[in-house]
Amino acid sequence: MHIGFDISQTGSGKAGCGFFAHALIKAMMELSPEHRYSLYPSFGDFYFDALMPIENPYSKQSAYYGPRHLTRETARQFWTDSDVEVSLKQPDIIHANNFWCPTQLASSRLIYTFYDMGFAVEPAWTTEANRVGCFDGVFRSAMAADWVVAISEASRTHYLSIFPHFPEERIRVIYPCSRFADSSAQGKRPKALDDIAALGFWLNVGTIEPRKNQRRLVEAYARYLSLGGAPMPLVLAGGKGWLMEDFQKHLSELGIDAQIVMTGYVTDDELIWLYRNCFANLYPSLFEGFGLPVLEGMQFGATTLTTRSTSIPEVAGKATILLAPEDTEGWAQAMLRLAANTNERDQLSLASLEQAKRFDWKISAEALLQLYEEALASPKRCEVQ
Repeated sequence: MHIGFDISQTGSGKAGCGFFAHALIKAMMELSPEHRYSLYPSFGDFYFDALMPIENPYSKQSAYYGPRHLTRETARQFWTDSDVEVSLKQPDIIHANNFWCPTQLASSRLIYTFYDMGFAVEPAWTTEANRVGCFDGVFRSAMAADWVVAISEASRTHYLSIFPHFPEERIRVIYPCSRFADSSAQGKRPKALDDIAALGFWLNVGTIEPRKNQRRLVEAYARYLSLGGAPMPLVLAGGKGWLMEDFQKHLSELGIDAQIVMTGYVTDDELIWLYRNCFANLYPSLFEGFGLPVLEGMQFGATTLTTRSTSIPEVAGKATILLAPEDTEGWAQAMLRLAANTNERDQLSLASLEQAKRFDWKISAEALLQLYEEALASPKRCEVQ
């Protein structure tokens, strides 16, 4: 089988979508090296990284790179050309992973990864350009994709509610898994925490942006402190995203800026240390397609307070405390309870380790390879006009 696979988001700055694509292609090449894998450093023009694949090379003998483009314009011209399948040497499968979606494939089976549609649920969570680009790709997938891979049951249900004409038997849930292969790794303490004791801080991981809900989290933390909660600092591990320019001012108005540690970007080793050594991992996101910081924290035994919204209960199982993401008082009370009850914290830590074992890249890669076989054995969903 000739598999064409979008790796455009798997460079050094990869986030959730990039980790999903990176781990799946690595696992598939390990499991089934007999296939030919064509890896596409650019895919469409919505997401573009001119340094790919230099920053993240794949060295398997069965892997070949598709065309590399140095500008967004040349990528656009290539990927919108009517003869793109010929230029790509007629792959059996073309798998889109970065929201952009081609519509002109006449014979290759088009597989489209659907992450989530938070940008349509609440426009204020992102920028206009990102919202338009993401929705354009998802809409085109509903017209042109032969199969859709959803990263959770919640995402699958949402996709079908927006596009009820899409055949539900052609949308398959394949879960992401942790990026970390070694669950025994100890990690490396970030310099920003040199003076903070292990198990002596609350943790939140993720880009600081409206959808991740850090504004309510810091309000809950301020309330927790005002009620006499143990004065453990709150560590925010992640870069600043969009639409949060006044976040530092908000911390000052709450009077807690001295208790907040903002690490900015952290390495994988530093993230492992943070998960392994936090008192608890706090993840109050308003909307998720999956929720990797919950799973990755549980992999290293992090006791977790998280949201009961969208996909998170699928990931968390019964191993976390689930809260409404808008309930600031509820979050403050849960933090107080946990800080006063180390037995409960330790029991949740053990449960999290067991829950994390349910997610495995080998299982996900096997499911995806099976889906490719089914797609090849089925007629294309739509004929290109």
